[in-house]
Amino acid sequence: MSRWLALFALVALLAGGLAWAAGFPAAAALIWAVTTAGALLPLAGSVIADLRRGRFGVDIIALLAMAGCLALGQYLAGAVVALMLAGGQALEEQAAGRAERELRRLVELAPRQVHRYEGEQLVNRPIEEVRVGDLLLVRGGEMVPVDGLVVDASAVLDESNLTGESRPVERTAAERVASGALNAGAPFRLRAVAVAAESTYAGIVRLVAEARQGRAPFTRLADRYAIAFLPLTLLAAGGAWLWSGEALRALAVLVVATPCPLILAAPVAIVAGISRAASRGVLVKGGGALEALARAEILLLDKTGTVTTGRPRLRRVEVFTDLPPDALLRLAASLDQVSLHVFAAAVVAEAQRRGLSLAFPEEVEERPGAGIRGRIDGRTVAIGRLDWIDASGHGQATVRRLRRECALEGSTPAFVGVDGHLAGALVLEDPMRADSAVTLRLLRHAGIRRVVLVTGDRPEVAEVVGAAVGADAVLAERDPREKVEAVRAERHGGVTVMVGDGVNDAPALAAADVGVALGARGASAASEAADAVILVDRLDRLAEAKRLARRAFGIARQSVVAGMGLSLAGMGFAAAGLLPPVGGALAQEAIDVLVILNALRALRARGELMPAGIPESERTRAEHEELAPGVEELRVLADRLEELPAGELAARLAAVRRFLEEELLPHDEREDAEVYPLIVRRHGAEAAAAMGRAHLEIRHLATLFSRLASELDAGEPGPDELRDLRRVLYGLHAILRLHFAQEEQQLLPLLESGITPRRRADREDPRW
Repeated sequence: MSRWLALFALVALLAGGLAWAAGFPAAAALIWAVTTAGALLPLAGSVIADLRRGRFGVDIIALLAMAGCLALGQYLAGAVVALMLAGGQALEEQAAGRAERELRRLVELAPRQVHRYEGEQLVNRPIEEVRVGDLLLVRGGEMVPVDGLVVDASAVLDESNLTGESRPVERTAAERVASGALNAGAPFRLRAVAVAAESTYAGIVRLVAEARQGRAPFTRLADRYAIAFLPLTLLAAGGAWLWSGEALRALAVLVVATPCPLILAAPVAIVAGISRAASRGVLVKGGGALEALARAEILLLDKTGTVTTGRPRLRRVEVFTDLPPDALLRLAASLDQVSLHVFAAAVVAEAQRRGLSLAFPEEVEERPGAGIRGRIDGRTVAIGRLDWIDASGHGQATVRRLRRECALEGSTPAFVGVDGHLAGALVLEDPMRADSAVTLRLLRHAGIRRVVLVTGDRPEVAEVVGAAVGADAVLAERDPREKVEAVRAERHGGVTVMVGDGVNDAPALAAADVGVALGARGASAASEAADAVILVDRLDRLAEAKRLARRAFGIARQSVVAGMGLSLAGMGFAAAGLLPPVGGALAQEAIDVLVILNALRALRARGELMPAGIPESERTRAEHEELAPGVEELRVLADRLEELPAGELAARLAAVRRFLEEELLPHDEREDAEVYPLIVRRHGAEAAAAMGRAHLEIRHLATLFSRLASELDAGEPGPDELRDLRRVLYGLHAILRLHFAQEEQQLLPLLESGITPRRRADREDPRW
């Protein structure tokens, strides 16, 4: 509407100018008067509606200015004011359109129908008819309609709609896939685990709708500026009239004070900031959330899936009964197929790797922060915390031993109950995100002064993670209610941001000033309760969103203050008789254009903090994941040297030797040849010096191990030989874990980031 009104005002202003130049001043005046009246009527209706709601905004100044122009015959000035108002509103609409372009595309792509197997037939049905357990077909090029499990051997998916990553990914049988991904390969069958309304894509669409509805609190702050500006303007106009006795001076003051910069500059900058964040994979639900994020000083983080990768690995299966480990794993994985917990995918993946046939669970009950329970093949299975499992009839000594071992190795046990008895535990490890420590440093530079790790995990695990990322405080073994209490306690110290990714984080996200859901993992309560959702599964985008928010609101305030200052200066000239109404209108038009263009600067990119990882970095991370089981075997073997029969010991030593010589050392050699030179060229030799020294020590220990292993006799090795061998194995295990962590958290981010040590001044500037 504003765009057409602006076009009408421009055409009418030009038509009046042509009529005046052609010698028809009366016709020109009539055209300009009609233009003024055409803009005045809708504005009057808007002002009256605001007054009825008890709101007094600066639109009153524009209304008085145009009414004064009509009353005093200053039709040209009135037409210029009309063009100014309509043009400014059109600019705002254009900015808003740019802000929603990325979001609107998601809604347009939403699937409407599915292909469902009904007996032997494949039938097209509305997506609303899909139920959990339905078998669907996803054809090539189609979008995955609901969250589900891949039934066929594999599926190739384009998940750029959800993650922003353009490269296709392969999902194998029994692996969970999210709705919204595109099938980039052959058709595959999908077992639905959620209805359409509860699936990932539906959740994102709801987030889009919410993001379009909110009105920014900063706009109301601009109105509060305007409340002070309104009486000042009326006082200046009245004073000029009384002092000079000329009504035109008062009109000139009103015309030059017409507050388009105040009305439009703040929302334009805010919407531009939201648009910029959306283009970087961060969906902010409104200006209020953006402002709170800009002012935030306290950050609370969940651990699992937030500070850690959320892609845990199953290290081993502990059994407490006569149930075989694979049988226990099969029952647990069958139940975890429908679980939303981040550990569930690791359990299912390991069962699939072992070739176990999974059943679909029934009568499922999941309680965030506690566990999940259901029936598998007629048996009641429960997974989760010990108090979620009925452990009657089983001693606690085994549990204490397991917890002690997990504390030493930094892993987490998920207890499994079968038919009301504690049957065993799944020991899982969730590595830290490579960008966690770097992101928190960037957030501190961007204004965060306190970081609190809030997790349901055990204190010994939480303390290790908290120390690694540099948290100021660690709150462990917190259930959802206690997380809310922690957020409320921190709110007394400043504006809080809570970051999480699970259902159990949803109450804390809602309690914080800004709740941020990481990864948009399904249509979970976390995404629904959050004020912002990071659609790309990268924690570093939080630091980028914080920087973008600060920049957008800095530009908004700058535009408001500059616009008010220029308007006040123009009012002074008008009150002194140096600026007639037409000149005042033209001056205000120039002010409007300047401040709105300044506000639109928030749309421009300005050196994103963490661009997508380059291929060398991604390959190195992938190789670390492939090498991780072999690294863990070093410690396991060291623990069991005395227990193993001579034949098995010799076989495992040979396997470790092959791992070192054929996998680990070639990996280090590739890094020396391909990765470290890139870092040296971009950041200097000192950036990679310590890592290169670690490679030398790894080679030394690997050579020492090979010599010790080759010297062992075929018979029973002696105590001295075992002691030396254990020392080398423990040393290799420790240095490899430390080295991999240092590379992922300190070295590889240098390849992925545009930040260099030479830009230290930029990093330390909180406005950066």
